[in-house]
Amino acid sequence: MMMKRRSALKLGAAAAASLAAPRLALAAETVKIGAVAPKTGPLAGGAVVTQWPNVALWANLVNAAGGLKVDGGQKMVEIIEYDDQTNPGETIKAVQRLATQDNADFIIAPYGTGFNIAAAPLFDRYKYPHLAVSAITDQVEDLASKFNGMFFLLGSTTAFVQGVVDVLKGMQADGTLTGNKVAMVNVADAFGIELAAAAKPLFTAAGFDIVYDSSYPLGTQDLSPVVKAAKAAQPNAFVAWSYPPDTFGLTEQAVIEDLQVEAYYTAVATCFPAFGGRFGAAAEGILGAGGINPDSEKFKAYAKAHMEVTGNAPDGWASATTYASLEVLQQSIETVGLDREAVTEHIRATTFDTVMGDMNFNANNFNEKFWTVGQWQDGVYQGVAETGRQGAKPVRVKQGWA
Repeated sequence: MMMKRRSALKLGAAAAASLAAPRLALAAETVKIGAVAPKTGPLAGGAVVTQWPNVALWANLVNAAGGLKVDGGQKMVEIIEYDDQTNPGETIKAVQRLATQDNADFIIAPYGTGFNIAAAPLFDRYKYPHLAVSAITDQVEDLASKFNGMFFLLGSTTAFVQGVVDVLKGMQADGTLTGNKVAMVNVADAFGIELAAAAKPLFTAAGFDIVYDSSYPLGTQDLSPVVKAAKAAQPNAFVAWSYPPDTFGLTEQAVIEDLQVEAYYTAVATCFPAFGGRFGAAAEGILGAGGINPDSEKFKAYAKAHMEVTGNAPDGWASATTYASLEVLQQSIETVGLDREAVTEHIRATTFDTVMGDMNFNANNFNEKFWTVGQWQDGVYQGVAETGRQGAKPVRVKQGWA
């Protein structure tokens, strides 16, 4: 059964005390914001790191400041939450209910590529701006032409794959990647399937030989056969288009099997603080999806607020972008009001000041400045490849699992 809850998420004790007064005003007229994402199921581990804390952070900071500035006054934010159980059918039902029964003024995009694509027709039907912050796809142009209010923030499939290819080519150029053999695996979900399909021709065109290529179902518990087979192919680089559970599972098996490669890449969740905590020194040199510039003053301020309000550190990639999407929504509402179609047009036409820096959308509703690859370096997840962001660090070779 879907879980519905009104108000903001649980806060840290200090933040809860300081924000108690603003939250009491929720009984007055509010701006209702729907939120749909997993709290259970295979993708819950990702959503509870990246999505839900930033919904809580944004709502509570807005309310602490007196609410959204609307129609010459201020209105508190009320969050209406649903757990989609990592089930696209539940995502669709939750969005439908938010639109028709809860009468949500706006709805925050779901978590995950396939879930955003599944929900897109409903966002479009009810004219909600759809800031698809956790969707990575090469269908941007097609989806944007079908769904006027759908915007993409993290990048395209090809751009993400090209980032990995460019990193490996750069390592070859500086002598830290001594061969061209790549073992590639992917989760059998819209995200992993599309990335793997895009990767094959790009790796081949760049002169790499894919010596192992395999997929596994979402939620696979035992990934040892995958890593054993990849090791047997004797690759120079290992690349996994993975989601959070398998990112941890594959890396655990890589340590157990002592998979010796000069470049090791896993996708979503590599940037999670828990990943660095779980693997410690073994995480050093691991490449992953996305990135941040942890030295940015804007990111430092955001990370400090994230810790104070939620009790946890943000991840090193999509956490800040998720928060930026809410800043985009807020700035648009405060400029044009609660008219959803007007908000959509404002998003399309405006450059926004966000925690990630300037953000705007081209004719295809696509933000062109984003991080593609990050790496654990000296215990910190650093951005190492990007398309227009500042602060990228040089890539390091993976030197074992000690």
